[in-house]
Amino acid sequence: MTAPTPQTTSDTDDLTTDPEARTRTGGVQSLDRAFLLLEIMADAGGEISLSELADSSHLPLPTIHRIIRSLVGNGYVRQLPSRRYALGPRLIGLGESASRMLGTWARPHLAHLVEELGETANLAMLDGDKVVYVAQVPSPHAMRMFTEVGRRVLPHSAGVGKALLAQLPEEEALATIRRTGMPAATERTITSPEDFAAEMGHIREQGYAIDDGEQEVGVRCVSVGVQGGPAKMAVSVSGPESRVSWDFVEKAAPIVQRTARTLASDFNHQT
Repeated sequence: MTAPTPQTTSDTDDLTTDPEARTRTGGVQSLDRAFLLLEIMADAGGEISLSELADSSHLPLPTIHRIIRSLVGNGYVRQLPSRRYALGPRLIGLGESASRMLGTWARPHLAHLVEELGETANLAMLDGDKVVYVAQVPSPHAMRMFTEVGRRVLPHSAGVGKALLAQLPEEEALATIRRTGMPAATERTITSPEDFAAEMGHIREQGYAIDDGEQEVGVRCVSVGVQGGPAKMAVSVSGPESRVSWDFVEKAAPIVQRTARTLASDFNHQT
């Protein structure tokens, strides 16, 4: 007796025999895979090889090559002289537009935080290995903290950076600071991976991060990660140590935590 020939399926096979439906299904699958590859590249720092993409995505190399070729042709990915691939220039405009929209969405939440606490409120995101500020509502005080929207900082010395890295697995967080280095912005900056790992444990335990003059002398910041969103985000309030005392920190922490939960809930509701 001859054994039956096993059936094989392609990337675009579907349960239906309708060719148009199969085409739609295959197109959606290719789109999903393209986004997956872009996200893997971003997580790798923006540059990666085809073999590394295959290891991370578990997709066949021919499939990856076909998708990457299309992304290169449209400017979303570029090929480097080393034959590695990097995120392309057309993503910059998309990212800037998305960042502006995110800032518009978050600003009412930040304004409410300023009304309650009287200090500058910020929203920041993890962008590769750095932190980028995407929205801010300033304090009404004449002496207040100001961070330009779009500014990028190293994560180890900023309250929002510490809150963002605390959302990652410990090894991933430590790998990030090893790549960026840990230069001392002030004499209070944490500059060793061992001390930073201990700080991450403390942040996860208490539910918020403190920048105690570690980024700028005389400035104190309370920051909380926004859990459950499609990207790593953190919200903070910051001000001069003369106003942001330790009593203020104790009062502010649950309010900033509540704002982080509201941001996450609102974002998930909108999406």
